[in-house]
Amino acid sequence: MKAKKIRFLSVIMIIFMIGVLSGCSKATDGTATKGNDSTSTNGTTDAPVKVAFIAQNMATEAMAFAAKEFEKYGADYGFEVIILDAKGDAQINVQAVDNAVAQGVKAIFVTPNDINAIIPSLQSAKEAGVIVGMFSSDLPEGNHDARDFFVGVNDNQAGEAAAQAFINHFPDGANIVEIGGQAGHDAQNKRHDGFNNKLEGTNIKVIDYKATQQWATDQAMAIAEDMITKYGSEIDGIFCHWDNGGTGVIQALKAAKMDNVYLVAVDGCRAGFEQVKSGEQSVTIMQNFSNMTKKSLELAKDKLDGKEVESVNFIPLDIVDLDNIDTFTAPEW
Repeated sequence: MKAKKIRFLSVIMIIFMIGVLSGCSKATDGTATKGNDSTSTNGTTDAPVKVAFIAQNMATEAMAFAAKEFEKYGADYGFEVIILDAKGDAQINVQAVDNAVAQGVKAIFVTPNDINAIIPSLQSAKEAGVIVGMFSSDLPEGNHDARDFFVGVNDNQAGEAAAQAFINHFPDGANIVEIGGQAGHDAQNKRHDGFNNKLEGTNIKVIDYKATQQWATDQAMAIAEDMITKYGSEIDGIFCHWDNGGTGVIQALKAAKMDNVYLVAVDGCRAGFEQVKSGEQSVTIMQNFSNMTKKSLELAKDKLDGKEVESVNFIPLDIVDLDNIDTFTAPEW
């Protein structure tokens, strides 16, 4: 009996030990599976990389739409995008760059309010290891070392396209006034230069020019009102640097009962499309912010991956008028 009891106890102990070892084996397997679920194949987490879009002024439709596109497409490139608003102020622009760097972002996409004032902060960001992309507006020649790349339209070509529209429409010559975008802005400078250089030697005469302090519809309207008061029916056409500014120009023309003025503007935004369709605006020169956004994100990812990228990346323009507007997709912004 005693021997049987000992054998019985031995069997119980063996069964117990097998159960313990089996339980340990299952726990180890489960831990390994959990670790694999939260870690990529190269042993790193899949957490998105933080980047920042620094908008020149979120009160403008163009910047609000661009910010929306960065948030929309950022995840496709492995980014978490934060939005910082410079509120149309050059100093706030500088502070926003410093703020983004302090938040530990790996890349910034910047639309500057002043292309010269922003340079020192961009240089500091690059020295801190941040990738610097210029969006829509580039830095002056000789300062491109303060950024890694530029994505946008060729604003010289936008000005040239506007000039060509006037040349085509007025073969016998005309008097034109020009209403510029935000003074000191890269797009304003280049659209002005491209426009006037293209008109040089033609019979199209620019009788007046003034830039706004911001890309504000009411400021464009006020300038148009002053020019209408000064020149009246002498004005055959108006080149406004942006479509929403063109909205203010149209209001000024309506108030003065001037309905035969040839109006050309740049952007290809929703307002521009509607104004061309209604006949109140003759031409809108269209830039594609969605393509600009995706190209910017692509270049930043390539830089983070150690690839070489092009310094200047132009997104093609489209010339939209009443004859071809139905061939384009209406913009969201």
